[in-house]
Amino acid sequence: MTNKTKDILPKIKSGTRRGLIKGWKGLVWLLKIILPISFATALLVHYGIIYKLDFLMTPVMTWLSLPASAALVLVIGLFTGIYGTVAALSVMPFAMAHMTLIAVFTLISHNLIQESMVQGNSGFNPFFAAFFRVLMAFVVTFFCARVLGVTPETGGAIVPGTYGGEPTSFMVMLEQWGWGTFKLVGQIFCIIMPLMVILELAKAFHIINFITRMVSPVLCVMGLNRSTGMLWLTASVFGLAYGSAVIVEETQSNDFEREDLTRLHLSIGINHAMIEDPALFLPLGLPAVWLWIPRLAAAIIATWLYSLFLSARRLYVKRADHKKLCDH
Repeated sequence: MTNKTKDILPKIKSGTRRGLIKGWKGLVWLLKIILPISFATALLVHYGIIYKLDFLMTPVMTWLSLPASAALVLVIGLFTGIYGTVAALSVMPFAMAHMTLIAVFTLISHNLIQESMVQGNSGFNPFFAAFFRVLMAFVVTFFCARVLGVTPETGGAIVPGTYGGEPTSFMVMLEQWGWGTFKLVGQIFCIIMPLMVILELAKAFHIINFITRMVSPVLCVMGLNRSTGMLWLTASVFGLAYGSAVIVEETQSNDFEREDLTRLHLSIGINHAMIEDPALFLPLGLPAVWLWIPRLAAAIIATWLYSLFLSARRLYVKRADHKKLCDH
């Protein structure tokens, strides 16, 4: 018993230390994104610059039931990731329903360039990966808007030159931005640090391998082959960016069936980083169900539709070959 305790304690200490170090590095990296983006967004909102571009953004945003000013946040999410979106939302006066739709869109299509390259290095066409994620982001957000009954005017019009809904001076805006950003970073810190420690401890005690075996039956329900379980779990827990090293190495060192790999990438392209990414929106007060359920459902539907397409194609080829034999 004493020997087991001696073995366990070092693992706990080293896992906790690695988790804290990774959490701190992640927070520093986060600050490099949040501070400039949130401040730049606050300036654009305060001086009403973003609202002068409404005529360019309105048609597409209307289709998504979002105000034109939401286009900036979506573009930030596409190229910088979840942190940039959270930073922008923290300083822009959107209605809660609009923030929910923005979160749904961004959770599917964030950090598009980097994560598409990861999928490309893992045996999936990076251009199709990017196109598919953006397409699914539009489709899922469109349906969520209809279910929620949201319109671009939900919550009232946003007035240029305001912060938090009331006219403000530059100094007041600066003070509100500073305090709001400080609270946001503090809340995210309280999420990231324990999360990274837990993940490192799970790796140290090989809990992830155990969980992989446990979720294998679930993969079948989702339309995925059990052989891709480790890849799916890595992407689901760590995301495409953080889990890129494991995903690329595992894909290149194992001989996966092309169709199984395609199913996997369709699924994780829509639904990955299931713990950290949605949790980052919780400090903004967004309802948890809309942060987790829509993209999970979309991933399952997309994978099964692809399987049906493959079955239909095989049936067509089989009938075509049979007809040729009959003709001869």
